[in-house]
Amino acid sequence: MAKEESFEVDPRKYEISRRRFLRNLTATAAAVPFMGGLAEVLSERGAAAQTFRDESHPMFASHPKYYFTFVNHVTTNTFFTATIYGLTDAARILGIPTPQWTGSQLSIVSEMVTAFDQAVAAKRKGIATTLIDPIAFNAPVDRALTQGIPVVAYNADEPGNNRMSYIGQNNLTAGAAAAARIVKVVPKGGLVGMVIATPGSGNIQPRINGALPIFKKAGLATTVVAGGAAQTAELAAVDSWYLGHKDVKFMYAVDSGDSIAVADVIAKYKLKGIVGGSGWDVGIPVLQQVAAGALTFSIDQQAYLQGFIPTVQLFLYQISAGLMKPANTDTGLGFVTKTNVSPYLAHATRWEGSGAGETAYAPPTHIAV
Repeated sequence: MAKEESFEVDPRKYEISRRRFLRNLTATAAAVPFMGGLAEVLSERGAAAQTFRDESHPMFASHPKYYFTFVNHVTTNTFFTATIYGLTDAARILGIPTPQWTGSQLSIVSEMVTAFDQAVAAKRKGIATTLIDPIAFNAPVDRALTQGIPVVAYNADEPGNNRMSYIGQNNLTAGAAAAARIVKVVPKGGLVGMVIATPGSGNIQPRINGALPIFKKAGLATTVVAGGAAQTAELAAVDSWYLGHKDVKFMYAVDSGDSIAVADVIAKYKLKGIVGGSGWDVGIPVLQQVAAGALTFSIDQQAYLQGFIPTVQLFLYQISAGLMKPANTDTGLGFVTKTNVSPYLAHATRWEGSGAGETAYAPPTHIAV
């Protein structure tokens, strides 16, 4: 189970020279993670910064304008705000056009497949997609690969798919880790409502599957609550379910929208200390309830990296003649609790999707070991 991190944040802004970043980049060009010098790049201002941002002045050797496409299952969901910032920032640094953001608003697989096929027909130089269905994307991905178009998965993965890499959280083990915390605060026989937007979806169902054996072993009762793909619908669905199940002891949400809904219900009905709750991701309403002690924890899977790293991997594959092959990258399992939530609320940043600013902050002065 992942350890909690301890944060001591110095809010003073800093800037580091372009020359230093380039020196660091040269020394670590083949290494992961890719975030090492990103904050330094984005803190630059003036003409030097424009060099990084302008497609006509790429950092790397002269190269084509590689056009990439991201196919997503809930294109307007606020969770992916940070992901869009990530792919945008990576494109600026690399000197390529901002990747296309397309797919479905409501997790409709057929719409996603259509968007994927359109990217293949347009001969995009790389495709990143969320594999939320175990079968539907297999043939489209294979068609892309046979035409020389690299494909990576992000946020959601399916082991039977031939995608070249997966960038995201291990959702099955994350679900088990979350459940291991919940069973410590729910009495045996207590009811846990497992709140999920779209049951069966490859990005969130594993979080249920990973948790179920832990709940069963602890002797807890469980029921699945389907919130729906639209965030506005999730609020109403969770509220309605709670009113019909006031004996619930804990509400375990496995996606961003439903986490906000759980946080709202606990606040609305003043359930702190009566009904436990946990969230997923770092939406502001969720973080506020974590800070207030109404939610036991939420989970940070670093959505920004899920846009940034696929863009870099697709770019490196293209510019290296396919020698820099995409690699699986776990974006992490970070528990956000009352003890470490303050930095999230103190700084509205694009890294977590809570702000658009490109301000760079000093990192913590202490890292828990």
